[in-house]
Amino acid sequence: MSEKKATRVGYGEALVELGAENEKIVVLDADLSCSTMTNGFAKAYPDRFFNAGIAEANMITMAAGLSLTGMIPFCSSFAVFASRCYEQIRNGVCYPHLNVKLAFTHAGITVGEDGGTHQSIEDIAIMRALPGMTVLCPCDAEEAKRAVRAAVAIDGPVYLRLARLATPVFSEGMPFEVGKANVLREGKDVALITCGLMVETCMQAAELLKAQGIDAAVINMHTIKPLDEAVVRRYAAKMPLFTVEEHSIIGGLGDAVAAVVAEHGGKLKRIGINDCFGQSGKPDELLDYYGLTGEKIAATVKGSL
Repeated sequence: MSEKKATRVGYGEALVELGAENEKIVVLDADLSCSTMTNGFAKAYPDRFFNAGIAEANMITMAAGLSLTGMIPFCSSFAVFASRCYEQIRNGVCYPHLNVKLAFTHAGITVGEDGGTHQSIEDIAIMRALPGMTVLCPCDAEEAKRAVRAAVAIDGPVYLRLARLATPVFSEGMPFEVGKANVLREGKDVALITCGLMVETCMQAAELLKAQGIDAAVINMHTIKPLDEAVVRRYAAKMPLFTVEEHSIIGGLGDAVAAVVAEHGGKLKRIGINDCFGQSGKPDELLDYYGLTGEKIAATVKGSL
């Protein structure tokens, strides 16, 4: 592991790099560029940056129009604000299958003190329900860069879930293929299937479980849709599965994996936000309260066996 860097920072850096390589890339922001980290692109390529103001629905529609001219637009705002533009995303982007990329930051409860009104815990559920939408949730800043490049290569709508919290970078050199999970750690007793900020936490939980005689595999499911069903089936045939996500257990990674288990067999427990809103508090305190620390995840796994 190296320095701590948020996935939103990796996103901003990738945009600047790709902007030099591809003149079709344009970026739209809802007056939050210093937080979504699109300000670097705005400085480097001012003619290809559009501040839509505090009007996310308009921003999505603008991006749809730009895509029809052959541009590749990236829309950025906070996940809780932008995902409410369901009608524009559904009918304006997904229904005509337009080449629009939605990169929404500050997802999950680790927004912290901003509280439940700003903590998006249902965005994955919304996005994965939309026909033709690819859903990516990178685990660190380096994987975020690779996810942005992968999004550009996809002809169609893509949702990138990005975080505010700075976390260690540990995925350098790790491959990134849309729809193909990365097995970070093999194990013979249980498998932790996770994404985003919870990947690092699950690696910590695996170490704690090892000290208790439980050998846990850790799978980075960076693509929620299309899901790597083959890896789910492979591990479900051998051991109990646990999904871990900084998102509601309803409609997110857990439900995506549960659908595979229901059809092909296996045992699964979902760990995440249990049908409730977030609340104000420091990120570490909230992760502990909602059972999403390494210690709490390890205890849940052990208690379920």
